[in-house]
Order: sequence, then structure tokens, then C-alpha cells
Amino acid sequence: MLTEQDYTAAAERHLDMVYHVALNWLRSPADAEDAAQNAMLRLWRTDTAFQSGEHLRRWLVKVTVNECKRIAMHPWRSRRASLEECPEPVFEDREQRELYQAVMDLPGKYRVPLYLYYYEGYAVNEVGELLGLKPSTVQTRLARGREKLKTILTEE
Repeated sequence: MLTEQDYTAAAERHLDMVYHVALNWLRSPADAEDAAQNAMLRLWRTDTAFQSGEHLRRWLVKVTVNECKRIAMHPWRSRRASLEECPEPVFEDREQRELYQAVMDLPGKYRVPLYLYYYEGYAVNEVGELLGLKPSTVQTRLARGREKLKTILTEE
């Protein structure tokens, strides 16, 4: 079980990442805040002994993805969530900002693996574990997502 200091340090270190994973999955700031809050609450209540900082990070991503799935299945949730009022990460140049926006415009089955792979730095096997997919499925979705990005970006 985490001490209050350990929890506070983990929350400060990982809350932004948890929120961005949830936002990427749910595409709604309010729902992403709920998912992030629930994931942090699960961290507070867990009695899991984390072996390392990376183990804690992976556990948080898995809990966040599961929480997003739960929220997405809720019958009261609007099926049409938009990213218009979402805070966008700050990028140094225009190309990075345009690329990020193009990734966020992709369908979820391509967007989430691309985000976890490129922006969060997970390997294909790890993305598969986190999303409950086979590594070959993750590779296919990454390849198709890159193809769609290429099409979108060359049209502009």
C-alpha cells in the first residue's frame, strides 16, 4: 500500500499522462477528468506493491484504459464528444501541432495505439497489453493509422 507521500509523488508525476490517455480515448474533457480521477482513486485504494516507477506507470495506464472503456459504455454518455474545448499540448513548431491534431482526428482504433506508441513511448507489445490486443493487431493499426495520417497530411 502506498504512503500518503508516495501517492502524492505518483499523482504529481503521472496525472497529466493519465488525463491525456483518457482524453485521447474518450475525446471529452469532462469524461477524461472523471476517468483520471477514478484511476487516481484506484491508485489510492490499491494494495499492489509496485516494483518500479515503470510498473506503476503501466498499471495506471491499464487502469485508465479500463476506466475509459467503462465510461464509454455508460448509456448516459453522449456518443458525440468533441475536442473543441480540449486543451492542446504546447508544441514548439507548427508541424508538430498539425501532426498532433491529425492524430487526434483519427478514429479511436488508430488514434489510441498511435498516441501510446509515439507520444507515451510504449513498445508494440506493451501497447497490446494495455489495450488487450495482440501485438500483430497493434502493428496493423499503427501501420493503417500512419497510412491515414499520410493521406490526411498530403491532402493539406
